[in-house]
Amino acid sequence: MKLIENKIRGSLGFSLVELLVVVAIIGILSAVGIVSYNGYINSAKQNTTKSIMQQIALAQTEEYSLTGSYYVPGGETSCSATTASSEAIGEELFDDEKLVPEDLKFNICIYGSGVSYTIKADNGGGCVLTLARNKTIDESEC
Repeated sequence: MKLIENKIRGSLGFSLVELLVVVAIIGILSAVGIVSYNGYINSAKQNTTKSIMQQIALAQTEEYSLTGSYYVPGGETSCSATTASSEAIGEELFDDEKLVPEDLKFNICIYGSGVSYTIKADNGGGCVLTLARNKTIDESEC
């Protein structure tokens, strides 16, 4: 009878090994979740940037119909996407210097000539999106 009572009392808790196994499983699941979440966030930021680039392309069409040329502050072959260039585009085409939210981590610039343009978005981490006039967005560098 005493043996049965001791066995029952001894099995009321978890052993250290069982607790360590549970903690390890929770750690693995959370690591997988964090990686998936970061991928989702990066994809959402990239899609938001594409949407902003499309808005700029529409504003460029309006600029061309009003002035006879596109807004092209950069050079003819390339530009440097910075916070200042993003604010200048927002101010010139939308009367709003906060066109690109800071937490988006993408900066935008425009280059080309008065009769053609290319919109470039760069996140500074190797992802560069480009949108040439009347074309689709090229995301081959992301």
